[in-house]
Amino acid sequence: MSTDLATLRQLAHLARLEFDATKEQEMLGDLNKILDWVAELRELDTTDVEPLVHLSQEINVLRPDEAQNTINHQDGLRNAPRKDSDYFRVPKVLE
Repeated sequence: MSTDLATLRQLAHLARLEFDATKEQEMLGDLNKILDWVAELRELDTTDVEPLVHLSQEINVLRPDEAQNTINHQDGLRNAPRKDSDYFRVPKVLE
């Protein structure tokens, strides 16, 4: 499986990438290598392979999610660099 320069340029446009002529040829070669590798993987017989849901068989042991008061309101505001009565003041993020 291989691709042509027009397809690479279309992919680059969609990904908002720009290549010069030499880099374009290098990327085309790399993309074709990747596509050849994927085609090779598709030929593998995976009929006896169980679907992989997680990379490992480990199971996380999590604590119960219970609300706890670990710090009171005044202690939380005490070290705030900027505050407005009972609230934290933060820099404006949205216009």
